[in-house]
Amino acid sequence: MKKIEEGQGNNKAFTEECNVILNAVGDAMYAIGGKWKLRIIISIARGNKRFSELQRQIAGISGRVLSAELKELEANGFVLKKVAVGFPVLIEYELTPYSQTLEKVVESLVDWGKQHREKIKREFAEDK
Repeated sequence: MKKIEEGQGNNKAFTEECNVILNAVGDAMYAIGGKWKLRIIISIARGNKRFSELQRQIAGISGRVLSAELKELEANGFVLKKVAVGFPVLIEYELTPYSQTLEKVVESLVDWGKQHREKIKREFAEDK
């Protein structure tokens, strides 16, 4: 938050910097935000390549939602859909090299998520 808070002394500069930050976060949230996108990316990275594997691995996601999320991930350049012609048609999803740009983001979210879960557990235990 310190980086976000810097520049508050100069209102105009802060406003311009704030707009840049807000736009960047908005773009990021559009591309990877929501309940499922990063879970899908992580699941593919762990070896789940087929639609049914992804749906089984990601508890609670419906087929319709998974299909829509995969299309959005493909449109944003994170996932590639590979279709092998034959009988039956084999469809697999793989991550693009661009998806590796999310590595630090995912690591940070994992670390923060673990920390947050522990905080909530601690506070819940203290309330009892």
